[in-house]
Amino acid sequence: MNISAPPLSDLPAPRRKHEADKLAKRLRHQVGKAIADFGMIEDGDRVMVCLSGGKDSYTMLDVLLQLRKKAPVDFSITAVNLDQKQPGFPEHVLPEYLRSIGVDFHILEQDTYSVVSRVIPEGKTMCSLCSRLRRGALYGYAEQHGFTKIALGHHRDDLVNTFFLNLFFHAKLSGMPPKLLSDDGKHVVIRPLAYVREDDIEAYAEAKGFPIIPCNLCGSQENLQRKQVKKMLAQWENETPGRIETMARALGDIRPSQLSDPKLFDFLALGRRGDAALPDAHAWLAGAPAAPEPVAMALHPVRNHDGLDILKS
Repeated sequence: MNISAPPLSDLPAPRRKHEADKLAKRLRHQVGKAIADFGMIEDGDRVMVCLSGGKDSYTMLDVLLQLRKKAPVDFSITAVNLDQKQPGFPEHVLPEYLRSIGVDFHILEQDTYSVVSRVIPEGKTMCSLCSRLRRGALYGYAEQHGFTKIALGHHRDDLVNTFFLNLFFHAKLSGMPPKLLSDDGKHVVIRPLAYVREDDIEAYAEAKGFPIIPCNLCGSQENLQRKQVKKMLAQWENETPGRIETMARALGDIRPSQLSDPKLFDFLALGRRGDAALPDAHAWLAGAPAAPEPVAMALHPVRNHDGLDILKS
């Protein structure tokens, strides 16, 4: 049984500060390692940090600001939030927070809420369309203003969840890479929290007192496939602590020859004994007989009238 550590708020003040400092150091190390391992940020980069108002993006912004102070390269950070015009959204929270920490920011306004609410029937999952609209708005802003990297707040658990979501519901082995090129080839997207546990982010957000803004657009949709996967992984982690970390490491240790994708590994060439073309699936399924090979006739030496050996079949 996995027994989680008590919340930082439940600890005595001296120990609470000590644990919070340890946690901050661990997150800086993990984010710095991810940046180095995948070449996420280079000298002169203009990084657009997508800030939703949730614990993940707040943590990402905070840790990147810390790392920038001693980074071996020079790069800028701009926090960008997409105000989707959800009813009751507290528009003042993010601007006030970002001004208080002195970071460059921009609030992008686009009424995606009305579009999603109009197009998606009541009770159906809104996440897919909402995500596409949000991504399009943020990508467009990044292109217009010359940002070289777009930073998203997905963490280690998100990467593992997405892998199993694609495995169980979409029949493919794929996930959320720590770094990717957008489909149109215009944007490099990075996920600096790729090595960070969600539990650590929750504890860090609590310790820092971030002004969390909940998402009310789809938070009531309980039957999402992603939530099913997350519940399954939480049960596995509870039964065998450390399992999610093991699976996360597996995402970085792919063995194509141990899977079944002929596009990634040349199974046709493996063990070939000749250069003749192999029959295709149609030939195998149709049961078409192979063309007969020429029969090699045995040759035997015989003696002719002159007493010389000759070969005859």
